[in-house]
Amino acid sequence: MDSRVAEHAEVLVDWSARIEDGDNVVLNVGPDAHELAVAVAETVGERGANLVTTYSSGELSRAYKLGHGEDFDDDPAHELALLENADVYLSIGGGRNPSEGSDVPADVREAYGKSREELREARMDTDWVSTVHPTRSLAQQANMSFEAYRDFAYDAILRDWEDLADQMANMKDILDDGSEVRLVKGEDTDLTMSIEGRTAVNSAASVAYDSHNLPSGEVFTAPEATEGEVVFDVPMTIRGERVTDVHLTFEDGEVVDYAAGQNEDVVGEILETDAGAKRLGELGIGMNRGIDQFTDSILFDEKMGDTVHLALGRAYKSNFPEGSEDEANDSAVHVDMITDVSEDSFMTVDGEVVQRNGTFRWEDGFEG
Repeated sequence: MDSRVAEHAEVLVDWSARIEDGDNVVLNVGPDAHELAVAVAETVGERGANLVTTYSSGELSRAYKLGHGEDFDDDPAHELALLENADVYLSIGGGRNPSEGSDVPADVREAYGKSREELREARMDTDWVSTVHPTRSLAQQANMSFEAYRDFAYDAILRDWEDLADQMANMKDILDDGSEVRLVKGEDTDLTMSIEGRTAVNSAASVAYDSHNLPSGEVFTAPEATEGEVVFDVPMTIRGERVTDVHLTFEDGEVVDYAAGQNEDVVGEILETDAGAKRLGELGIGMNRGIDQFTDSILFDEKMGDTVHLALGRAYKSNFPEGSEDEANDSAVHVDMITDVSEDSFMTVDGEVVQRNGTFRWEDGFEG
């Protein structure tokens, strides 16, 4: 076994999920994530926690949805009971085909998603963390050799997370103190968003930071009152389809027009899910310099330095201070889209430039 697999497991269990003696842990494992799952199981056992393992497969999910149709039972009690009694939920991705669900009809996908809202809330009430095991299919998706992809993945995952958390705290403080963010890029992106009264999350790959992805390396908040237009120029696989050059126009906080260079209908399906899908649930700023190229994986790409991502749909409750009268944007979807801000771009908070061409104001080379 590559020694980095065991390191990955220890970071996931100890830094990310903070698993302790007696915790009830659900471990959800993808088809090709067996090696990491074994290392995680061993580490969970060494910590004295209790483990239940479940299996997640794109092929299995596709078969179930196609076989069942649209009339799904809401929040099946047997699955809800498992999640409600869990302290920690770990998800290890490692699928074989990112396009496996692409031929599932949109109405079936939407019905399935809406039927699992309480399940989703129960999972998010745990100390949940998602990660991936480097696999050949992910390497192929990233257009990399398997060896090169493993090196890339572990450079992103096996970071000095405490040091990165300290760096990202600069951005969190700026957003927490700010009221309005403006993002400008070239001639086709000029977007303003209110962040008044929101709390930014320093997403340092640990539940101790309200962070639930490994790798992570972003600071995110929940915007509202969005106005203007934005283009997402980083290609992504969404619902099993390749989507490129998404252009969104916002008025009064909602998408009023959209276009895409490829698979525009996928964007339309997302926007029609429910009322909340037309609003933004997240503004995320990538800050993980260990991620240095796009790989068509949202887990990595949205954390990359020199990127900003926005999510249509559900907002995270962690962005709302306790006692806040504001309600998080509610939706059955949360779909991230990414724009590359390494050139011809700047971001302001309350009129002050905090990032230009991917460089933050506290970094060497910043030009205000």
